[in-house]
Amino acid sequence: MLAGRATRLAQFLIGFDKEYAGTIRLGENTATDDATGETTATTQWAGEISDARIHDAMRALTGRYAQRPPAYSAKQVAGQRAYRRARRGETFQLDPREVEVHRFQPLGRTGPDIRFACRVSSGTYVRALARDLGSSLGCGAHLLELRRESVGPYRSEDAVQLQNIEAGQTLLPMTGLVTHLPSHQLDTDQQQTVLHGRSIPWDSGESGPVALLAGTQLLAVAVRRGGDLRPRVVLAG
Repeated sequence: MLAGRATRLAQFLIGFDKEYAGTIRLGENTATDDATGETTATTQWAGEISDARIHDAMRALTGRYAQRPPAYSAKQVAGQRAYRRARRGETFQLDPREVEVHRFQPLGRTGPDIRFACRVSSGTYVRALARDLGSSLGCGAHLLELRRESVGPYRSEDAVQLQNIEAGQTLLPMTGLVTHLPSHQLDTDQQQTVLHGRSIPWDSGESGPVALLAGTQLLAVAVRRGGDLRPRVVLAG
């Protein structure tokens, strides 16, 4: 979550890989591909599938593949959100999109319930991954539980708990949100220029967003325009 001026940095926090841990239930398809939807099909023998088959099926889904988003998703279909059309009972197919599954592995099981961990590219639907696992095993499946463990460099164990914020603990400083960007320390004259939203000369080869710092303070994030850095977001002043 971003708060205050940090919300303006959201545009630079897109496209990170994500890590998850959760549980997939084999033998049950649902309308939403997760536990919130109505059951649409069941397979009684799913709990008898061997660990080796499950492991092989997960490994086969690792790498790049064309994933069809769930019908109950925010994807656009003829100008409308897919979930709105699905709720009206309409039948349609969303176009698949290429995603990348870096890691998809079982952690244990209880009958048809498979605990797993995965790391996936941005835009991957983990409930669709569960659905596709069930399809490859021939028994159907849906996502029973899911917990996001990390987004890029930000991990759940580093999160600040709400009660600690209420007790006075500070949030991560804004500089902690741009550690993945190249940075540039500004001199005194450059600081004033940037705070007024004006460009500064830039002779580096970097072409993407650049964090502009004054010591440990994040003043702005800029982008290259020709031979200059032009502030896109000014955060101080």
